[in-house]
Amino acid sequence: MSAYLIRKLALTLVVLLGTATCAFILVHLVPGDPAHALAGPQATPEDVENLRRSLQLDRPLIVQYAVYMRNLLRLDLGRSYTSNKPVIEEIAARWPATLQLSLASLVVAVAVGVPAGVVAATRRGSLADTITMMGAFLGVSMPSFWLGLLLILLFSVKLKLLPFLGRSGPASFVLPSLTLGLGVAANIARLTRASMLEVLGQDYVRTARGKGVPGRRVVYVHALRNASIPIVTIVGLQLGALLGGQVVTEKVFSWPGIGRMIVDALMTRDLLLVQGGILVLSLTFAITNLLTDICYAILDPRIRF
Repeated sequence: MSAYLIRKLALTLVVLLGTATCAFILVHLVPGDPAHALAGPQATPEDVENLRRSLQLDRPLIVQYAVYMRNLLRLDLGRSYTSNKPVIEEIAARWPATLQLSLASLVVAVAVGVPAGVVAATRRGSLADTITMMGAFLGVSMPSFWLGLLLILLFSVKLKLLPFLGRSGPASFVLPSLTLGLGVAANIARLTRASMLEVLGQDYVRTARGKGVPGRRVVYVHALRNASIPIVTIVGLQLGALLGGQVVTEKVFSWPGIGRMIVDALMTRDLLLVQGGILVLSLTFAITNLLTDICYAILDPRIRF
């Protein structure tokens, strides 16, 4: 198990190094001059050049990259161009909102997706199976921003039941978590159904039924447990995707998370804030994958070898 964890940690560090490099390159490929955007439309060329020099944007790109990686090794993400606060403080202020919304969305996804997939598998070919799979394909096909706007129109504008702007209490979690969770639930339901169908055809399941084991116990104890590795895979990956892919949803619902922070920072060309946000989201995704791999090894000891 120790060797397995060391290999996974080494791969995680390589991924983070590559992510940091890609984030630096992509952010610097974004059109526009940060110094000009920060100086404002009334600034003179001399003002813009002085600001560029103070932000060290006049240095060669390779030198900026070397400074960026050196600071990164010291866990220093720099200071925001617009607020002049440490980037790590800006991210720390937004991180709880992103994490809470991701976990709430994942709860919705698992609570809807796993039972739906089990029902579809145990009633293969029935009306319930057809309806479940049609719902899953519809959920996969719907863009999150479109579903979010529909939910806002129904529950906030028409029925006036739920708030849709900001993070002001438990009720404010409902619409954004449904928007994110239902799309993820569709993927979980499809994979749960496929995995359960494979396991339900195994000899040990037929033997358990032949010995008179109650059907519910056969499905939820014997079959679902052995079908859980693919389900754990997609749940772990979807949690990482939720943590790193909330940009559109956070913007639609004015959610004060990291995704919205990155969009706002791009508008003002706050490069260090964008790089820091991308790096933190990538780190979260990598850690989520690492924890998923550890769950594999616990569920199936053969994977360690």
